[in-house]
Amino acid sequence: MPPSPAALLLDFGGVLADAPHQERSAPPELVLRIYNLTKGALLPGEIQRSLTRGAAAYARWRDEDWPDELTQAEVWERFILPGWPPAAQVPVRGAVRRLSYDWAWRHNWAVRPGIFEALEAAREREIPMAVVSNTLSGAAHRDFLAQVGAGTFFKAQIYSNEAGVRKPNPQMIWNATDELGVPPQACWFVGDTPRRDIACARRADVARAILMRSPRTDREPDAPDLKPDAEIANGFDLRDLLSTTT
Repeated sequence: MPPSPAALLLDFGGVLADAPHQERSAPPELVLRIYNLTKGALLPGEIQRSLTRGAAAYARWRDEDWPDELTQAEVWERFILPGWPPAAQVPVRGAVRRLSYDWAWRHNWAVRPGIFEALEAAREREIPMAVVSNTLSGAAHRDFLAQVGAGTFFKAQIYSNEAGVRKPNPQMIWNATDELGVPPQACWFVGDTPRRDIACARRADVARAILMRSPRTDREPDAPDLKPDAEIANGFDLRDLLSTTT
């Protein structure tokens, strides 16, 4: 049997938790917060359209290869605020941290099936774990994991808005392995997208790149040159993979 990983690195969205796909890219609570913050300088429908268009433009930018991450302020300045009246731009600039949190947060996030069982199995084997995730607000992800009782499983949580780079840049994984004090060549990385997660794992030279399928996986363009070492459906499968190691 292969050896147990020196560390288990996991993506957040699509691996640890997920939310149903939504066509509108802005939660109603965020639209209302901006409407109140700007004292009605923009109508709610205008705010919703700006956020939806901005999210689509941000997603296209994120598909660039090896991108450095933008700061929260840069995301708003580049993708949302152009064309807004000054009366709306000024208060938003002063609240980008909270607004970014609200934009990243999903009220319908749910822990994926079998994840707690996989995390428990890794902890029983004394395998350190870390989250490695692209996000506009790592604070939102951290709070969700704490809220559902999963935060204590992780010795490190690496988020792109705090690291200044984003997957597939391998620095994301190396930040995690540096913090855990283990070589990347002895670690497993689990993600749900070939072009970001499997590519990042290959560039970081981890021991095993594992694809956990999610609804997002099927929306990704084909990447035949990015084959995972294993493909799984959920946390139960990950637990079973760990059970086959020494």
